[in-house]
Amino acid sequence: MYGQNDLRSTLATAQKAPSPKSFRHASYARFYEQPPQQRTELANSWYARGATMIVAYSDVEAGAVFERSNQPDEYAVVIPDDDVEIEISIAEGSTIASGKTVSFVPPGASTITVLKGGRILRLFTVKSDDLAALCSNAVDYAEPDPNVPPFAAWPDPVGGRKVRVYSGDVAPEQGRFGRIYRGSNIMVNFGDGRVGPRAADNLSPHHHDDFEQYSVVLNGDYIHHLRWPWISDSTQWIEDDHERCAAPSVAVIPPPATHTSQGIGEGLNRLLDVFCPPRRDFSDKPGWVLNAADYPMPEDKEIAA
Repeated sequence: MYGQNDLRSTLATAQKAPSPKSFRHASYARFYEQPPQQRTELANSWYARGATMIVAYSDVEAGAVFERSNQPDEYAVVIPDDDVEIEISIAEGSTIASGKTVSFVPPGASTITVLKGGRILRLFTVKSDDLAALCSNAVDYAEPDPNVPPFAAWPDPVGGRKVRVYSGDVAPEQGRFGRIYRGSNIMVNFGDGRVGPRAADNLSPHHHDDFEQYSVVLNGDYIHHLRWPWISDSTQWIEDDHERCAAPSVAVIPPPATHTSQGIGEGLNRLLDVFCPPRRDFSDKPGWVLNAADYPMPEDKEIAA
């Protein structure tokens, strides 16, 4: 499924074959082509969703505030760039996240205050009903995807209620894929991207049996290539996708579509790949999840592998 030099070829899930009886189309949200779903003097915010997760992308200025008064579960905050700084406050105290970071915020009341402007992403599960209703592609998920199991959270973090902030500037390491961080609900793969177009003879088509991939284009220009299996019921066949999405945008890639994303811009092309709930196959690889000590894995009986 992966190229022989792709570290993901060693995953336990790499050789599984899909066996669904029906398929869902991918969903694409090109934020640069639509007005923000929320607008204030200091922040413009766009929302898109999949079967399990909501992506909130915001352009912000210093002084912007995002409040969650009764957040039902943990959420993530990603700063994709240097020179951006926020303060995240909960009842137990406040924490600063500065520069490229991934933060996990516990449920309940919380406030994000922007200290230095730029762009931030907030990642929620679809339990945040108020935000799910704002999503530009909400109609795509009026009915559940039969190939995505109902969302189930992973165990709570070690150490009780606090905001956990992790650097997105950890140096690459031989044998480790990307910079992967997981919370109890969401997993983020924080990559560097690459400058210039990706070679057409060096792509990485692969599929996932039962979970979505959310590919957030942060910089540059991409083509998302997707292909669905041919099954005996030809009424369920779906034409290939070759969807061009520049930054900022979100592609929600459903299982079990074979997919690969090809950067085509001359400058920096950079994706943020996100999963909800966390990926078990990534988590099973020693050393791949950088904050694994803080977030326990479920017992085998709690979650399907």
